[in-house]
Parts: sequence; structure tokens; C-alpha cells
Amino acid sequence: MFKSKPIEFKVWGRYALFTDPVTKTGGEKFSYHIPTYEALKGIAKSIYWKPTFIWVIDEVRVINQIRTQTKGTKPQNFNGGNTLAIYTFLHNVEYQVKAHFEWNTHRPELANDRIAPKHQAIAERMLKRGGRQDIFLGTRDCQGYVEPCKFGSGESAFDDNGELAYALMFHGFDYPDETGENKLETRFWNPVMKNGVISFPRPEDCTIKKFVREMEAKTFKPEENFSGLKEEGLEI
Repeated sequence: MFKSKPIEFKVWGRYALFTDPVTKTGGEKFSYHIPTYEALKGIAKSIYWKPTFIWVIDEVRVINQIRTQTKGTKPQNFNGGNTLAIYTFLHNVEYQVKAHFEWNTHRPELANDRIAPKHQAIAERMLKRGGRQDIFLGTRDCQGYVEPCKFGSGESAFDDNGELAYALMFHGFDYPDETGENKLETRFWNPVMKNGVISFPRPEDCTIKKFVREMEAKTFKPEENFSGLKEEGLEI
């Protein structure tokens, strides 16, 4: 199985909201204390992504002390207008992330685009530019910023804190274009932070899953809804 060279980056922001699903359906949202696999994968995809490959998050290192801040917000109602809600955000966050990408074998129509040096070079170039798309820390309300770093460099507020175990938490989504199955599922796991570092299990190694709904993957056709090897002038 192909595995790219690691991509290491720092992501930080004034606020973050990695929403606990228990509070997601109500008006009072509360953030997990640590970022989820899915949120970090979304950040990696904002740096650079194509359907040819899948980002896999290996580790995250929590740099700043975990602090929360409660703020009043005015989210939109489904029927129009706004309502008042209380959200609990993480405040002043910074993380180091180590990730890599693998070919999406459920996309055989994109096999000709599996050119590792090209995607590696573009990902590194986009990272130096702060990402190809806007960076968000869990939600669009929380703007983030990225830059290259050496994973493990510098000091962390948790360097000497030993081991800290968390209860059951959301890991990520199983999408049909990444699993080959026509269904959407959610994954859960029990994180353990060791001296500020959290090592993520691979998605297929998560044993606690919940079916959400039937779902089909989008089909890509080169030169029709997929531009092949010359996407927006990013070819090398």
C-alpha cells in the first residue's frame, strides 16, 4: 500500500470548536478539549486535496494549555431569523500535526493521477502559502492559520503531564467514496494523550461505529467534472 512522506504543520487560532455530538443538535454547543481526527483531516484537505488520495492523520501535539471560553452567539433558525445560544469554545489554541496521504483505491477512474512527487510537492507548496482554502478549527466561526513545522519541536504545556485518558469521543466519518460502501457511518474511540501527543488509530481500526444513512459516492470523469493532471495550473 502506498504511503506518502509525512506532512508536518502547525495550526493555531484564537478560538476552536470541536463540537461534542451530544450538544450538536441543541442550541448550546460545547467543544471537546482536543481536536478530532475529522477536524484535522478537514484542515489537511484545506491545505491541499484531490479525490485521487485520502489524508490520514497520524498524530497531533497539543501545544497550549487547554482553556475554554463561553460566548453568546446568534445562530440562524431553520425557519429563518436568529436565536440566542451559548457556545463554549476553546481559547488560544495551537497544535502540531503529522499526516500523510494514501491513494484512494476506490477511485480507479483517477488511477492516472496517482503521481506521488506531484501531489507531495503541491501539498508542501500550498502549506507554505497558508493553505489553498480557508482554515477552520472545527467550525466556520473559528478562523485558523497553518504553516510548516517540525513535529515535536518547541515546548508544550503538557510535556511532563504523563498520560491522560478521555471518554468515548467522535473520531470521524466513513464516506462511501473512501470505503466503497454505499452508506455513511460515524466512528468513535477512546483517546489517550501522552505528554501532549495523541496518536490516532486508522479509520478502519475503529471498532465503534454507527450507521447514519444510505449514501452514494460521486463519480469523477476526467476532463468532464475532474481536470486530470492540470488542475488550476498546479501541475509541476
